[in-house]
Amino acid sequence: MGRLALGQVRRSGLAALLVAVALTATVAASFDALAADPATLAALRGIARNPAVRTLFGEPVALETAGGFTVWRSGTPVAVLLGAWAALATARTTRGEEEAGRWNLLLAGPVRLRTVVGLHLLAVAAVVTATGAALAAALVLTGTPPGGAAVHGAGVAALGLFSAALAALAAQVLGTRPAAAGAAVAVLGAGLLARAVANGAPGWAGLRWVSPFGLLELSRPYAQDRVLPVLLLLAAAAVLAAGALALAGRRDVGEGLLARPAHRRARTALLGSVGGFAVRRCLRPLVGWSAGIGAYYLLIGTTATAVTEFLGQDASVGELAGQAGFSDLDSVRGFTATVFSLLPVPVGVFAAVRIAALVGAEPDRRLALLAAGPVGRVRLLGTEAAVAAAGVLALLTVAGLATWAGVAASGGGLTLPEALRGTWSTAPVALLCLGAAVFAAGWLPSVTALIGSLPAAGGFLLLVLADSTGAPSWVRDLSPFAHLAPVPLEGADTAAALVMTVVAVLLAVLGAAGYRRRDLAC
Repeated sequence: MGRLALGQVRRSGLAALLVAVALTATVAASFDALAADPATLAALRGIARNPAVRTLFGEPVALETAGGFTVWRSGTPVAVLLGAWAALATARTTRGEEEAGRWNLLLAGPVRLRTVVGLHLLAVAAVVTATGAALAAALVLTGTPPGGAAVHGAGVAALGLFSAALAALAAQVLGTRPAAAGAAVAVLGAGLLARAVANGAPGWAGLRWVSPFGLLELSRPYAQDRVLPVLLLLAAAAVLAAGALALAGRRDVGEGLLARPAHRRARTALLGSVGGFAVRRCLRPLVGWSAGIGAYYLLIGTTATAVTEFLGQDASVGELAGQAGFSDLDSVRGFTATVFSLLPVPVGVFAAVRIAALVGAEPDRRLALLAAGPVGRVRLLGTEAAVAAAGVLALLTVAGLATWAGVAASGGGLTLPEALRGTWSTAPVALLCLGAAVFAAGWLPSVTALIGSLPAAGGFLLLVLADSTGAPSWVRDLSPFAHLAPVPLEGADTAAALVMTVVAVLLAVLGAAGYRRRDLAC
């Protein structure tokens, strides 16, 4: 059972490990170029003093060192990546497997539910621990002090363990996989928001002690190398894990502690057609993704004016900020254009996950009878892709509205059409993800989510690597992000957008052909 549990997370866990290590090592390797120019370091320290910047990127510590700079620039993205992966993987391999009925025969024997839950939690913990160790090793190999590397690696691993234990506990309380995963991710998002408030609002610094991301920041690697916040995070993870195992021994198989009503009125809305059913399946995830993206970009909007006013007070600081990698931040349009360039990553992953959800219904035999009827498979896949595309546009619109509302509330000068043009201009990259996911659904269904996420997550990582290592221009041009214009600061690159959209459509057509020919995974 232990080998089975580890096998269920090895592929996605290895991908998360490689991305985390590659991002960390790349940022650490780029520090030498920054350190060669003292003015650039001075610009970084000046920018980091601004409360709005600390709200977005966290409190900077030891920026004059390669380790401190790396933790500030890549620590939060890596922690969010590993925490989200741990929560989703735990919910999938525990509540998801149980909900699908694949544990019934196993648990009919001498094996207890508590044991099975514990083994799957250990499998995720093993991947998380290995990722933390790999991060520490990568930082040491790039020349940073071992003490700071160990504290940062241990802190990231502790946050991943906390996320896994949190999801395991939610899986015992709630009766469905989406509810358990959503609850765990919501708690992590609230923790990230609490850290942002603690860093940006005077008098609220104590909030960091009740946030997992705040505790990670309080460890202050490469400065004080504090162990106590990491130990507190580990203790919280241990308490949550113990609670999950205790609750697993007190409930019925297939049920959560919060029992669902035995009888309720049938909800038949949107079940009269294939399109309506696809919309119904997408609505709840879309609401969750909209809430997360909307909250983040509302925070971006409220801090935009403060950041740009700070940089606009001194032209030399704004110029040095550009040299440090923060170009065009001296205006609200430039600042929002910069953060809009990150939007295709979550939106593209959303599109890939929606197609992966359709593929995931095959082994659970939820599509067998439907596909055996008069409804064609291409219609099923095409309808799901069309609804996912509509969801992409909805998320981009939510981001634009939230940014505009935040800027307007802080007294900035960004119109609603400008905000919407900025978010909608990133749609081709998200549509590339959708096309890649449809292609994978037809030819490589087992890795649909991974292949669908490559244009966004992989493309962004490729751009960072190319810029940091001075790679040839043709390597950089392979990333879709290299062809996104900074809208609304500039006009959109219509030709590049058209090319990416055409490629997305071609990938979708090829995927539909493969989906029509292959057997369903029953």
